[in-house]
Amino acid sequence: MASLGLHAGLLFGTLCALLPPLWLLVTSFKPKSQSWSLALVKDFTLANYAHVLGGTRFLTWFGNSLTVVLGTTVVGVFIAATTGYALSRFRFPGMRPLVWVLLLTQMFPMAVLIVPLYTTMANLGLLNQPLGLIITYLTIAVPFCAWMLKGFFDTIPVDIDESGRVDGLNPFGTFWRLVLPLARPGIAVTAFYSFVTAWAEVAYATAFMTGEDNLTLAGGLQTFVNRYDTDWGAMTAAAVIIAVPAGLVFGFAQKHLVAGLTAGATKS
Repeated sequence: MASLGLHAGLLFGTLCALLPPLWLLVTSFKPKSQSWSLALVKDFTLANYAHVLGGTRFLTWFGNSLTVVLGTTVVGVFIAATTGYALSRFRFPGMRPLVWVLLLTQMFPMAVLIVPLYTTMANLGLLNQPLGLIITYLTIAVPFCAWMLKGFFDTIPVDIDESGRVDGLNPFGTFWRLVLPLARPGIAVTAFYSFVTAWAEVAYATAFMTGEDNLTLAGGLQTFVNRYDTDWGAMTAAAVIIAVPAGLVFGFAQKHLVAGLTAGATKS
């Protein structure tokens, strides 16, 4: 009975997780008049995808999102990796307060930070600029990623650093040539987190970017909704297209995710 209850619970949880995306996929192939129908696809159509790709600024939004995501991921992972390595290997004044700051920044809801970040970006002239959105996303991704990578670097033996110094490498050379290749699982996790942060975030994307030419994919989805109607066909088709890159990135990084997520649990 215990085994039956366990498997029934797992099956129920799986259905709850799969039903929304599957229904979203089904709705994207329905005509607009059948969007609210509970039946499966009767009149299969690709009109929603054709409208999204050819009748909206979706490709522009995609390009904007790609720019923001690449900037956030590359810069965020580099800053988080160097910060995590410094916290793991070096002892310097203010190190413990810095660790606490990295933790405390995760306790503030994103909605609370919109106003001060908006004011800062406005004063710097970075509103409606990809650079401004990248900076705001770094405030989310870097603290969490740095804390995670610190735990991962703690599991890598210090003897490796010492052998690098014996061979004449400076601290950055040791980090870049010896330690970083061993940290690939942790790097994969933080890169995936940074990617998802920038790819799927809505609040900052809609607050800091206005005008159809400046929107990212998250902000572009809002254009399918107005006060009088919602174009569910176009919205679901766009959501399916947006999910494809995220799925590809997850498939590429998944072999490192489990090792990276559990890396800080033990020490060598």
